[in-house]
Amino acid sequence: MAQWYPLLLRMDGRPCLVVGGGEVAERKTEGLLDAGASVTIVSPAATPRLSEWAATGRLRWLVRQAAGTDVEGATLVFAATDDPDVNRAIADAARERGIPVNVADDGEAGDFLVPATVRRGELILAASASGAGPAFASRIARELATSYGPDYASLVDTLKEIRQFVKTQVIDATERRKLLRAASGDEAIAIWRKHNGEMGLPQLLEILRQIANGHNAETE
Repeated sequence: MAQWYPLLLRMDGRPCLVVGGGEVAERKTEGLLDAGASVTIVSPAATPRLSEWAATGRLRWLVRQAAGTDVEGATLVFAATDDPDVNRAIADAARERGIPVNVADDGEAGDFLVPATVRRGELILAASASGAGPAFASRIARELATSYGPDYASLVDTLKEIRQFVKTQVIDATERRKLLRAASGDEAIAIWRKHNGEMGLPQLLEILRQIANGHNAETE
């Protein structure tokens, strides 16, 4: 059985091919568009949303049956038709050219899986059952969505600013690590939320120093 290696890819402007025009292809395409990829779909027919995205220029739609040569130049290929033979043929064509391919109806037959995801701004939470059951992964993603609400988007933005500020203001590497660990702890997060992002970065840094040194940093 394949052992999967999880990672996040930067897809801005990268060409991706989705073969298929149904609901599965739509889900694959939506994730790619959200990541900024340049998407081409190949299918004789498409869902209303895919058709709308094509009409508004969000993606390119080749209205025909797919051919093996369609994969050329793609960064990632998604075989997402309802015909297993077509999916296998596209997967073979991609693999011959060294292009990673996802096979929608048979995860084990592809080179990568697409996990169920929850996005909170720059925070991305992913769940996968390694091809054993998309429904189970979706259930886990729903639980994550409940635990990590929309407010985590602004929290991640704040943590990113703090990280950059600490890196520029704190010379000692050991202290930097302590401060950044403190920034992601429950006490610091509670304070950020209480003050609703209105603290300046220098004040935040002092609070982190108190937390890192074991002091009560709660402020009014």
